[in-house]
Amino acid sequence: MVGREDATRVMCVRNLQDYFRTSIDDVVSRQQVDIDPHAAHYVVNMLTLFSRSDELYEDDGEVYGLRPLALMLADAADAENAEQRNHLLQRIGDVALFISGFFSDGLAAKAVDVDYYVQMGGTAYGSLSEEVRNTFRGRAVAGVFRELAFKFQMVVDVLNEISDGPSDRDLLRAYEVWRRTGSKRAEQLLRKNGVVPIGNARQH
Repeated sequence: MVGREDATRVMCVRNLQDYFRTSIDDVVSRQQVDIDPHAAHYVVNMLTLFSRSDELYEDDGEVYGLRPLALMLADAADAENAEQRNHLLQRIGDVALFISGFFSDGLAAKAVDVDYYVQMGGTAYGSLSEEVRNTFRGRAVAGVFRELAFKFQMVVDVLNEISDGPSDRDLLRAYEVWRRTGSKRAEQLLRKNGVVPIGNARQH
């Protein structure tokens, strides 16, 4: 395995969007997962956008950071119009995917774990797909959001591999992720290290 020093080195790239596209294509091929190319393209653009902290974090004049998903969901429910509600649902899905894809290990000590983000993100994308599918502008993207809703955990697995690389993993954390989400990647990691997970993982 690659040591932690190698795994955490900084990689310089000329084009971040191309880097994400190539990385996702490589992992999708290696994991042999079925993700619609349009959905993969959406994720590439989302990752490129969120690589800028001013796009990921919110600044309300008093607090700079990520608004909790539950509060964003409440905002969506109280939205004044469909456009505002759809924007908030999309942001919930995007933020949940980004956090669970790149920072899932950091959620272990938090009040809510990765399964919460998977559930919230998948549900938000699913609701968004239903909201926009009968609109002129939404017909082109409804399928993308539906794909992301149904395959949210699969996409999270892809992003986990991109963010982690081939470094060592905490097997107890891998088991917890598998137990909570049914992550195929976590299961493969456990089996690769001689741990056979037993029981029914929670499915989304």
